Amino acid sequence: MAGKHPGGFTLTELAIALLIVSLLLTGLMYTLAAQTEQRNRTETLRRLDEAKELLLAFAVVNGRLPCPARSNSSGAEVRNAAGECKNGAGLEDYYGGVLSDGTTGGLLPAAAIGFAPVDASGFALDAWGNRIRYAIAKTLDTGVSSCADTATTLHFTLATKLKSNGITCAPRDLIVCNATQAIAAGTACNAGTTVTNRFTVVAVVFSTGKNGALGPQGTNETENLDADHLFVYRPPDPSGAAGGEFDDLLAWIPVGQLYGRLIAAGILP
Repeated sequence: MAGKHPGGFTLTELAIALLIVSLLLTGLMYTLAAQTEQRNRTETLRRLDEAKELLLAFAVVNGRLPCPARSNSSGAEVRNAAGECKNGAGLEDYYGGVLSDGTTGGLLPAAAIGFAPVDASGFALDAWGNRIRYAIAKTLDTGVSSCADTATTLHFTLATKLKSNGITCAPRDLIVCNATQAIAAGTACNAGTTVTNRFTVVAVVFSTGKNGALGPQGTNETENLDADHLFVYRPPDPSGAAGGEFDDLLAWIPVGQLYGRLIAAGILP
């Protein structure tokens, strides 16, 4: 009969239908990917908080904080009899990065604190399967606190020093800013970039984020792996940002929190 379409769809109608389905699937995949990413970030933050609690529990039991693990230590802390965070060759690296003997420094000592999950080598993992890193304060600042020992003497990794020095000692080397910058040991972040001052942080635990397996993707991420005392903490940035892509996640233990736990446990003062 005139004016009626034959049965079925025209090629144009099929093309439009396929386009609509494709757009719907693309939107669904994007939504699922975003949800997965958010779950991984949330889970990683939970693991960093758990790592902090386990580090504090270790301090209550042992009267000190543990040293970092190294890539060849199977998740165990690397510490000599004097309480120094050193490997067998006498090299030390509290903060992460690569030592001159080729071992990776600054890994969370999962075996020492009982952290899980771990990889086949015994190292703590974030939700993306990257190893969680750890840095601990080395020196004290006698300029802002009444401390029985000198500013260069170990304190937080040696139970006898932590006990004898008491709760008036302040750390002086770990500092958190919101952007990478040139900063000398014992100085402050540039104006407007301060997250913590240098008298606050005794330990940092951090994840290199989703892109961790690829290595640092910008100057801000590089700052967290360059084996110095400065760390960057900021919201995520895309690859086109001024400091490059950034998806690292950080948590830290303030000195007051550590002393508070040790006081509550009867270990200090």
